[in-house]
Amino acid sequence: MWRLARRRSPWPRRFLGMAARCVGARVRLEGQPASSDMFLIANHVSWVDILALADATGAAFVAHDGIASWPVIGWLAAQNNTLFVSREKRGSLSGQLDALRAALAGHQPVALFPEGTTSDGSGLLPFKPSLLAVLMPPPRAVMIQPVHIDYGAATAEIAWHGDEPAGANAKRLLARKGILPVTIRFLEPFDPASCADRKILAATAHQRIAASIAAHLPPSSSRQAPV
Repeated sequence: MWRLARRRSPWPRRFLGMAARCVGARVRLEGQPASSDMFLIANHVSWVDILALADATGAAFVAHDGIASWPVIGWLAAQNNTLFVSREKRGSLSGQLDALRAALAGHQPVALFPEGTTSDGSGLLPFKPSLLAVLMPPPRAVMIQPVHIDYGAATAEIAWHGDEPAGANAKRLLARKGILPVTIRFLEPFDPASCADRKILAATAHQRIAASIAAHLPPSSSRQAPV
């Protein structure tokens, strides 16, 4: 029915939201969420990021291809038009850019985690600007919206980083008691046309997200978020 009406089915977004709640996530939004004409650039702490941000925005994602094989979550992400990319296959960049252009042309918000991997959440890893070439210029008029995903005091407990296997992280998170508060901060959008190249675009988004992370670190944290 949805295909006949040329509309996206709402069910992948709803099911991803249900999956987020099943793992204990309770999402709170700050700022104005994206419209269909937004390209979201977010920090990456956990696989829960995809569930929570999809629930909040209905965005299609660019995510590493390991998630594609995950039971239920991988399938739901694929139904939500997730573009799975390989960290190792550098020669596949051209095909990834083509797929990303197609996603942008579909009038669905698109979300990218340009760190290329998850971090411990206390700061921000350098952004990899290669996929941002799709915005120079974009295939249609879009704005860039930096997004800060914040798990507050639970960040260190649930972060998926280092050499921890995906299965071990999932078991650890699912064994956690209580709710998992997630704050999604939609920061001030900017026009990609204001950036001379993809590296400047990446630096602009990085600076805004890093500033938000630094501003919201728990008072007890002794670490400083790099800028």
